[in-house]
Amino acid sequence: MIEVFNEAFNNLKEKLGGWLNDFVINLPNIVLAVIVMSLGIFAAQYVRKYVQKGLGKFVDNKTVTGFASSIITAAFLIAMLLVVLSILKLDTALTSILGTAGIAGLAVGLALQEPIVNVFAGIVMSMRDYYSVGDLVKTNDYFGTIGKINLRSTILTTPDGQEVIIPNKDVLQNPLVNYTHSDKRRVDIECGVAYGDDLESAREIALNAIRTNEKVKYDKNMPLELFFTEFGDSSINFQLRFWYHFSSHASFMDLKSEAIIAIKKAFDSNEITIPFPITTLDFGVVGGRNIDDVYPLKSITSMSKTDKKNGIAPKNGVATLSKN
Repeated sequence: MIEVFNEAFNNLKEKLGGWLNDFVINLPNIVLAVIVMSLGIFAAQYVRKYVQKGLGKFVDNKTVTGFASSIITAAFLIAMLLVVLSILKLDTALTSILGTAGIAGLAVGLALQEPIVNVFAGIVMSMRDYYSVGDLVKTNDYFGTIGKINLRSTILTTPDGQEVIIPNKDVLQNPLVNYTHSDKRRVDIECGVAYGDDLESAREIALNAIRTNEKVKYDKNMPLELFFTEFGDSSINFQLRFWYHFSSHASFMDLKSEAIIAIKKAFDSNEITIPFPITTLDFGVVGGRNIDDVYPLKSITSMSKTDKKNGIAPKNGVATLSKN
């Protein structure tokens, strides 16, 4: 038992002696490696600082410049680590580390594919001039103001004050409407006039209502237009369009509201009717029964005031019912 213990102790002593011998032999390399690594860590701080400062001249987004400078700094430190391993003559260890890092990197890349795509999409978005923080946009069926663009998502603030977080990949790959970028926006107002009104007169009255109203600040260098669009069920419908210089969505809604008020007042003053939906029952069609057969004259003349008020006024076989 003692012999076995002595043999093991001698083996341990021999092993430790070999390590000590290797350490003494490699001591200059170890000292050099420590110095190189210390200088690398010290220099990395300045690399990060100057890279971030240099990128700031081209990119205004601090999140992007910080992320890019971190990647460059990490790459610099990895390069210094490889130099240190080479000084220590750990080529075998270096090869193993690189192989393991490659496999691990592949696995991590597959697992984090979606976040990585969003990160690079955020970098691309931050470098483009078409959209920026504060712009009013519509994207992915959401409408609102861009509150923040970070490395993973774009945050929109909707007109009702809610925040919507959209992955950058979806914003970059789908259509985006920017209402702020062009500095102009068109206001469309749809309305209708009665079939019995003069259409040319109604058109001129509506256009003058916009031209003469001080609260409707439209762009006089852009067209002010009115087009009759269709024969509706109860009215002949039209669309009035004008432009204004964009400031906010609230100003757009206020301007549209003032325009509607101006048109309604002008129509009332000139006896132009904006009709209620009306349903007409025609009892005189071919194959049908005349209203006189359905409602004898005696019963019609004895109609209550309530029926007449509700719009049941038969004449020449036609009864008109107002939905109002």
